[in-house]
Amino acid sequence: MRRRFWLGIAAVLSVALGSILVAVLVYADDRDDFSQRQDDEASRAAHQMEAVAGLSVDQLTSAAAFFRAEDDLSRHEFEVYGRSLVRQGALAGAVYIPRVSIGKRARYERSHGTEILERSGLGFRRAKPRPAYFPITYVVAEREEQRRGLGYDLGQDRERALLIGRARDSGTAVSSGVIPLLIGGRGINVFRSVYRDGAAVKTVAERRRALVGFAAGSFRIEDLGAAAAEAVSPEVQLQLKAGEATVFGAPGELDGAASAPLRIADRTWTLTVKDPSGPGLTMPLILAVLGISLAALLGSLILAWSRSERMQELERQASQDALTGLDNRRRFERDLAKAMARSRRDSSTGALMILDIDDFKRVNDSRGHPAGDRLIKEVAAVLRRRARQSDTLARLGGDEFAVILPRCSREEARLAAEAIAREVRERGSGDESDAVTVSVGVAMFGDDPRTSAATVFSEADTAMYAAKDEGRDGVQVFDSTAVRQGSSEQR
Repeated sequence: MRRRFWLGIAAVLSVALGSILVAVLVYADDRDDFSQRQDDEASRAAHQMEAVAGLSVDQLTSAAAFFRAEDDLSRHEFEVYGRSLVRQGALAGAVYIPRVSIGKRARYERSHGTEILERSGLGFRRAKPRPAYFPITYVVAEREEQRRGLGYDLGQDRERALLIGRARDSGTAVSSGVIPLLIGGRGINVFRSVYRDGAAVKTVAERRRALVGFAAGSFRIEDLGAAAAEAVSPEVQLQLKAGEATVFGAPGELDGAASAPLRIADRTWTLTVKDPSGPGLTMPLILAVLGISLAALLGSLILAWSRSERMQELERQASQDALTGLDNRRRFERDLAKAMARSRRDSSTGALMILDIDDFKRVNDSRGHPAGDRLIKEVAAVLRRRARQSDTLARLGGDEFAVILPRCSREEARLAAEAIAREVRERGSGDESDAVTVSVGVAMFGDDPRTSAATVFSEADTAMYAAKDEGRDGVQVFDSTAVRQGSSEQR
């Protein structure tokens, strides 16, 4: 029983731990799915932003080719082309920046009605003499009030000078970092070189000599963020980083976020996406709770079963003989009363058989108590072999045994008793020192419904002692008729 109990407890722990493990695995799978979904959102948002910005960069390249073909770009031509750039893409503004030599400065200022200006601490002032100037000639913006910076010389601004120099030398589109825009707000400037039509531009030196100016466009960082936001769910958080600096979105680190690279012109950014919903906990929790509940229920059943088993074991020990495993005297008396009650209900007869080992004291004295115990076990084994399934076997104490035979006639009871006595007698190996016999007394019940269990037991006991008085190793069946007749003759 103890082994089965611990096996049950092990099963309970296995169910509980198994359910927790399954919940953890389900959560891990959900987390992987969530992470993959978040990575896909980051990649999708980055591709969306790249596509929008890339379209405008491509349009700037087309504009540069158009400006190159136009030897002398008029304000009207730029307005028409520039407005198409702003309308079709993500550009918030477009400008044209010519290269003006020191000798052409006066002519430029006369033709455009403005001076070439540079920024000072107090605002704008006339630009100082330099070999070349890069003033903003034409501006097209989303709103008219944002068309600022006309005449402003980008060459005197160190950061912008580096950008236009890189664009001049590379011959490709060049992107700035996030900077204040001349049309207002913060964003990114993209510059595309315009070379003299028909000039050789294979080498850096050739490109420098052939440089006419630049076509430039401005992206507001908010507009690019809005383009990325269109590709993800509304609750998703976005963050655009240039290196470690956050240029768009919530500041700081987004724990558990997914990132994707974003390239605009020649510069790479990092777009970070965080889905605040996180992996689902509902299903793992349900699995864990169900598993633990099942384990608790199973544990309760096992404890109840163990308690019942223990009670049955205690009851069995209280009603069973420890040496032979047969019923003890207490259980025998209860079984005899039940057998007699059934006999009265069925109007059938049964028998009670009492056996006593002959000269058992001599066996104990001559060969010791262990030998006596072995002999008692052997007699019990004989009773088991000879008994029917419906018979009840008991050890009443010492060397005395009892057998209840329900639905049995007097003759059947006598034959059963003689068979038991004969098998006990013949159980030895032939050695006279090993010879053992029993005296058997038999009493019938059921023919007189008024007979009590104590009376039947007394009659069987009397018959057993009568067998001993007649020389032992015999069987006597109690005859109640002879006893009554003997009592009448004495009177």
